[in-house]
Amino acid sequence: MSRHAVAVFPVSGGCVPLFFASDNSSGVAPQILDAIVAANAGYTSGYGADALTKRVEARLSEMFEREVTAFLVATGSSANGLALSVLTPPYGVVYCHDHAHIQVDEAGAPEFYTGGAKLWPLPGEAGRIDPAALDHVLTYLQRGNVHNPQPAVLSLTQVTEWGTVYSLDRIRALTDRAKAAGMAVHMDGARFANAVAALGCTPAEMTWKAGVDAVVVGGTKNGCMGVEAVVFFDKTKAADFAFRRKRGGHLFSKMRFLAAQMDAYLEGGLWQDLATTANARAARLARGLEGAGVRFAAPVEANEVFALMEQKEADALRAAGAVFYDWPFGAKVRRFVTSFATREEDVDALVAEVRRMRKAA
Repeated sequence: MSRHAVAVFPVSGGCVPLFFASDNSSGVAPQILDAIVAANAGYTSGYGADALTKRVEARLSEMFEREVTAFLVATGSSANGLALSVLTPPYGVVYCHDHAHIQVDEAGAPEFYTGGAKLWPLPGEAGRIDPAALDHVLTYLQRGNVHNPQPAVLSLTQVTEWGTVYSLDRIRALTDRAKAAGMAVHMDGARFANAVAALGCTPAEMTWKAGVDAVVVGGTKNGCMGVEAVVFFDKTKAADFAFRRKRGGHLFSKMRFLAAQMDAYLEGGLWQDLATTANARAARLARGLEGAGVRFAAPVEANEVFALMEQKEADALRAAGAVFYDWPFGAKVRRFVTSFATREEDVDALVAEVRRMRKAA
């Protein structure tokens, strides 16, 4: 089954014990669910004029160690598309990895929101853009040449689509090139928390201190019901974001319910705790599978494991109750994703099943 397919997974007794399809598939962290219920009481102003939304904006500034301009939306696709729309003109180019989410998984949303800006995919091992590839394309796509689209944005996916993480040095190497070419830098942080946890750095170190201009701080994949924060480190770059969000249909009237999620997510470092748990479960899974003789298509650095399995073995594992996706970017690659809700016993059960099958083969 491709990750692009629409799938309905059988659920028995409320859960599937070996569910590793996606971190989108887990429920909502109890602290966040409680915050949503609490926000339901009484009346407040709409469209982001409520006290919760204002508090979230302040908390994001505290998180990034500087004043930021932030906007809440409910989906990652709208977050990325709207962020890019204020960073590039319609005749601009957005450079990204050729497996980036904005390139292959958003149904043209970035092009829609930007009014037609061109996405230009670049190669790179394990989901990370090769700096040499960026150097190469910038030698022949020149700013000011009316015959070619204009270099406008470099987009980095952190965590990458292959579950790997850009190091701080790698981010800086790419952003330095982008800034030298007069481009802005966008970071798709759908798994932002997992990357910060993996690197053991601060949010500031992974973003504006490394040359990033705008970042999507994802919450949906890490325990929220559905909220993403689009954060700008230079408010002039976000000058018309509010209008674009409204025009694009993503200004919630009852914004407090998005804000309640993000507020609880940021409270006491919950976002870090949830991501650390997810990463730890993936590391446990990788150790177990490796011990069973499984090889991997990419390093396991956050909360995704890309295992190499023959079709027969993958089919047998599914028949035993495991839920995961085949990966379309490599032969025999199976993707397993862990979340804050993944239990150690579920990881161990999956590993035990793989061991049993391989022993019986």
